[in-house]
This record gives sequence, structure tokens and C-alpha cells, in this order.
Amino acid sequence: MKKLSMLFGLLLVVLVIAACGAGNSEEEASGEEADESTEENTADEGTEEESNNEETEAEEVTIEHELGETTVEKNPENVVVFDFGSLDTLDTLGVDVAGVPQANIPTYLEQYESSDYENVGGLKEPDFEKIAAMNPGLIVISGRQSDAYEELSEIGPTIYTAVDTQDYWNSFESNVNKLASIFEKEDEAEEELASIQEDVDALKEEASSLDEEALIVLANDGQLSAYGSGSRFGILHDEFGFPEADENIEASTHGQSVSFEYVTEEDPDYLFVIDRGAVVGGDSSAQEVIENELTETTSAYENDNIVYLNPNYWYLSGGGLQSVAEMANEAESAIAE
Repeated sequence: MKKLSMLFGLLLVVLVIAACGAGNSEEEASGEEADESTEENTADEGTEEESNNEETEAEEVTIEHELGETTVEKNPENVVVFDFGSLDTLDTLGVDVAGVPQANIPTYLEQYESSDYENVGGLKEPDFEKIAAMNPGLIVISGRQSDAYEELSEIGPTIYTAVDTQDYWNSFESNVNKLASIFEKEDEAEEELASIQEDVDALKEEASSLDEEALIVLANDGQLSAYGSGSRFGILHDEFGFPEADENIEASTHGQSVSFEYVTEEDPDYLFVIDRGAVVGGDSSAQEVIENELTETTSAYENDNIVYLNPNYWYLSGGGLQSVAEMANEAESAIAE
């Protein structure tokens, strides 16, 4: 009987020990699960924080341009555009703008003359007070506003997008890509540029094989200015491939002042004419001025190769997706006829 009591006691001790062991295992398991959960939560929080930081960084883009370096928030609001070439590009990419200088807007962009858009002053005289009141997220300027760059930069992020006429295509392409990166329109810009590049390449191949030579002039109320390679309208020669009638024209913004006798002496096979007065106001049309007794002796006149280019594209808004495409089309049409 005594032995039986001892065995019973021993069995009881074993059961108690086993129960304690199981309890400890459950506690350890629970503790491990809790630790794992805490680690997972910490990891999740870290990942989320990293993701948020990346998003914050991705919201800004730094644009390098001729006048400096500008940090701009992506997809800015209240955009002010002084450069009509850039306005053309933004319009093509489907980007909304808030303010433009409404005098002398190209006819194909006439919707920006409406009261839906703020008139932010003249091309040479920005209305700083009105622009500041708009709190612009981006201001886009070109050559005529370059002197106001610092003052405009104090109002809002300002970038300079004038085309470098010494390197027209690369400059044009760079400006388009800068605007596209700000508004996350890279795919659309790539497609548009590829299409224009294809047309320009075909035009250049055809034009550069011509035996005929070309001269491009700006007509302004009876006065003529000639433009050669590397000049404001040098794209005709540098990118479109037309041989120059005069390779010694001074490259400048305003061109080289020439006479009708000069045109007769150079005797171009193609005479391309841009009528400034047609878009800024003038007393006479370019055709009335150009076609006179002197120019009627040229090969261009005799072969019906005096080509009047659209000044909306060539004079007002060069360097835009629409304008460059149309400039190429006009040049191609001249040799296709």
C-alpha cells in the first residue's frame, strides 16, 4: 500500500511537470509570434516611409536651361507662358495653362485670347503684379523676357526655352523634352518628335540633293533682311537641307539688311519670304513689296518659286511641336510643286 502511494505521487509530479512545459512552450510561441508581428509592422512602416519619401522626391524635377537651373514641382498649376513656341508644344501635349501675353498670339492658338486665360502683359513688358497674384507654379520665357528672368524667378519657378539657332533641332528637342518631363508627358512628346523627325529627314534628303539654291528673307514694310545658316530662320538650310544662295550672310537675330539689288545679284532659285507685317501690323503686304521689276528677273520669280511662308509658324512661334511640323510641311511643298 505504501509503494502504491509512492507511485501515485511520482505520477502526479510527472504530470505537473509536463503541464508546465507545455505552458512555457505556448508562451514562448506566443512571444515569438508577437516579436515576428512587431518586426513585420516595423518593416512595413519602414517600407511605407521609404515609399512616401520616394513619392515626395518624384514630385519635383530640376530643369537646366541657358539662364540657370530651376526646380519645379511636377504638374504645376497656374502655368504662365510667354514663349509661343512652348505654348504650341504644351497645347499639343494637352497641358492647361493659366496665363499668356494675349497680344499677337498666333492665329492657330487663338483660343488663348479668350477670357478663360489671364493676360499677363506684353512680350517685352510682363505684368509682374498680375503674375504674382496668380501664384504660378511655372513661368516659361524666351529671349524677349530674358532680362526679366531674375524678377520672374522671385515670383515663381522660371525656365528659359528659346531655341538655339546654332543647333536648332537638338535645342528644339531638348525644350520639348523638358516640358514633357515637368508634366509627365514623355510618351506623347516622344511620339510627336519621332513623327516630325521622320518628315524632316525625308525633306532634308530631298532638298540637299537639289542643284537649286535658296534664300530666305523677312519682309517688313518695304525693308528686307536675309537669313543664312545658324540664324533665326537658318533651319531652312541647317535642318531642312536647302543649299544657300549666299553662304556669307551674317548670322544674327535680326538678319542682315539687304536690298532688292542684292536679291537680283544672288539670283536664288527659291526665294522664301516671311511677312512680319502680316502678324504685327504693317502698311503693305510682302507680296506687294517683293514682286517688283528687280525681283522679276530672278530665277525664283521666273520659275514660280517665290514661296510665302506662314509668319504665325516662322516668326511668332518657331520651336513648337506644331510650328516645326508645319514649317517642314511648307518647305516640302515648295519643292513638291
